[in-house]
Amino acid sequence: MDKRAILSRMTRIEDQIGELYKELGGLKLQIVQMLEENTRLVLENEALKEQLEQKQTGKPEPDSQETAGEGHDNLARLYHEGFHICNVHYGSMRGDGDCLFCLSFLNKTSQEDD
Repeated sequence: MDKRAILSRMTRIEDQIGELYKELGGLKLQIVQMLEENTRLVLENEALKEQLEQKQTGKPEPDSQETAGEGHDNLARLYHEGFHICNVHYGSMRGDGDCLFCLSFLNKTSQEDD
């Protein structure tokens, strides 16, 4: 093989790697979206099961203070599972590190509960 053929082959391989990298990025984005949707659906399913159970057993709805505390706990759980709970990025996956908006929101809601 001459030098030009080697260089040409190397360039083609480099282009193929670039295309694979783009495809991998697209797949990663789809997986993140699927995980977010799955988490939303799991939470919605749990809430619907609780409502159905309450209606079937005839239990009264919990008072507003219990619901507010439960809501805060759910938001804290979501945050610790890696999702944003702030109004800026609500429901999207967090990257590395903490989100100051989310932490501010958690601190605000915990102070209101006191």
